[in-house]
Amino acid sequence: MNIIAPIAPADAEARIAHHAWPQLAEELNNYGCAVMEKLLAPEECRQIAALYPQESHFRSHVHMARHGFGKGEYRYFSYPLPGLVAGLRTALYPRLALVANQWNERMGVDERYPATHTAFLKQCHDAGQSRPTPLLLQYVPGDFNCLHQDLYGELAFPIQVAILLSEPGRDFTGGEFVLTEQRPRMQSRAEVVPLTQGDAVAFAVHNRPVQGSKGSYRVNLRHGVSRVRSGMRHTLGIIFHDAT
Repeated sequence: MNIIAPIAPADAEARIAHHAWPQLAEELNNYGCAVMEKLLAPEECRQIAALYPQESHFRSHVHMARHGFGKGEYRYFSYPLPGLVAGLRTALYPRLALVANQWNERMGVDERYPATHTAFLKQCHDAGQSRPTPLLLQYVPGDFNCLHQDLYGELAFPIQVAILLSEPGRDFTGGEFVLTEQRPRMQSRAEVVPLTQGDAVAFAVHNRPVQGSKGSYRVNLRHGVSRVRSGMRHTLGIIFHDAT
């Protein structure tokens, strides 16, 4: 049973629209990431984190160390998604799709993303990608997430969102979100993103364009989480494409 009440489409849209999207888009263009502060209330964070031990909500359980992904664990939600997760996924997508389409145009990529998440999911399912990808991650002391990219098939939306469900300094220490950018013929650039409980970070999954002296060029990005020093850290990951 879904214990988190669904969020009405109008309410989800209003919550997303509350944030300054021109500024968020500019930060995504300049740095490959942007923070939406207090996207979730503390009680919402606690409700989602409390789902973790309830296996009925999930389709799979991954122990990172078994696959060389780091140390820690996560669970992929099954359909139907918890109402709040589904509502945010649907409401976030159109605004991020505008940025994603601009990126593809600048990088000379022909693919364009449809205006609604429903239409994009139909493309995924028609391509054989039908398994849900939103996930809940759990870290305890010593756990970390290696730098990686979340690509699950031929279709991959180029931006995803992570929401910190725990409160730094109270629930855990350490565990910073880290983004690295590999630039052609240059050393890699690192971005450490400070988050508080309920904050969401939107970030590039794989590639993004960067303006150079001769036009835009493509950089490669990876993301991860540094070592948790104490306590327990939960994160909600919202990935917009489904998996094979």
